[in-house]
Amino acid sequence: MRILFLHQNFPGQFKHLAPALAVAGHEVVALPMRRGGPSIWQGVRVLPYWPARGSAPGVHPWLTDLETKAVRAEACARHMMRLRDAGFVPDVVVAHPGWGEGLGVKTVWPATRLGLYCELYYQRTGADVGFDPEFAQADALDAMRLRFKNLNHDLHFELADAALAPTRWQASTFPEPFRQRIHVVHDGIDTAALQPRADACFTLPDGRVLTRADEVVTFVARNLEPYRGFHIFMRALPELLHLRPRAQVLLVGGDGVSYGTPPADGRSWRAVLTEELRPRLSPADLARVHFLGQLPYPQFVAMLQVSSVHTYLTYPFVLSWSLLEAMSLGCAIVASDTAPVREVIIQGDTGRLVDFFDPTGLAQGVSSLLDSPAERQHLGHAARALVRARYDLSAICLPAQMAWVAHLHLENRRPGLPVSERR
Repeated sequence: MRILFLHQNFPGQFKHLAPALAVAGHEVVALPMRRGGPSIWQGVRVLPYWPARGSAPGVHPWLTDLETKAVRAEACARHMMRLRDAGFVPDVVVAHPGWGEGLGVKTVWPATRLGLYCELYYQRTGADVGFDPEFAQADALDAMRLRFKNLNHDLHFELADAALAPTRWQASTFPEPFRQRIHVVHDGIDTAALQPRADACFTLPDGRVLTRADEVVTFVARNLEPYRGFHIFMRALPELLHLRPRAQVLLVGGDGVSYGTPPADGRSWRAVLTEELRPRLSPADLARVHFLGQLPYPQFVAMLQVSSVHTYLTYPFVLSWSLLEAMSLGCAIVASDTAPVREVIIQGDTGRLVDFFDPTGLAQGVSSLLDSPAERQHLGHAARALVRARYDLSAICLPAQMAWVAHLHLENRRPGLPVSERR
């Protein structure tokens, strides 16, 4: 096959699938939106493009997002036309529709099969919008705003031949009848590489070395922000540090914003929350809280391998890879009792669940689990077993993704594929 991947920040979710298809002998090409970079990545030919224009000022706020996607869709379509004119005709295009790039596929190559990676469809209720009352911006016209925000997805639906989603909950956010085209297969976790290590160690920036003999509480997010419960975790720290005078708290994540909005005053959420809690944290307490930034992956793994209790909080939103990675590494986990999390954390079996909005409950839950080595061991073993059974990259997810691409190529266009209930 000739397979084309469309992803603004390739490889993104295709970091395993695209190279595997190249290794299998297929011609694999990717179109990221960037300037420069390597032309070959793990056997994939990478042909970057860049829009000829930016977004226009003064556009209605509800249309700003759609206009940005139109700009990117046009730029990608013109790039695809140049490929077509040079003789490249893909059998299959796999696109993340989130930025609009897939909208030109059928215009450029009408007979090419198009598969979408379905991450999230915005909901008025039951997902991230309005979930956190502290940051909710009530507007009687929110439903209208979200319809405009979903227009990009809606435009893709009529073009797609099939779709892929990483979790059942994320698939469930998409409307019928398109939901019936979604096959649920996760991106995959390399459980062979991500294993517990009794002799693991992690070096702090000040040179101190932590091992599994230490009391270590970990928190991970791409960026430290409310969508991933950073404000709740920070507000749990005064009590947690009081209850656990030996604990070292390690936080991984940048100071930017991946989701939601930054603080109104332009500071980072870390700065805002640190200032809020400073009166309740002594210098000795603060010395046990370590902001590690965005760690290189080997250090990230080593940190989780020494974790005594790992915390994961999230709005009802896209499930983080980091949670499944922590589970694969055998971490004992305390997580928020929110819809995407309940798909993998089973109360008392693969972890503990706490109310997202309860910092006291979070602190007490982490502290009591630190007091129970036997329960931590049970939860860690069960968490790893679940990830191996459902999300193992080599045994489950990658073969299923490869089969999905092959099916997309071979089948005639038809109404859709059933939602997989992979377990």
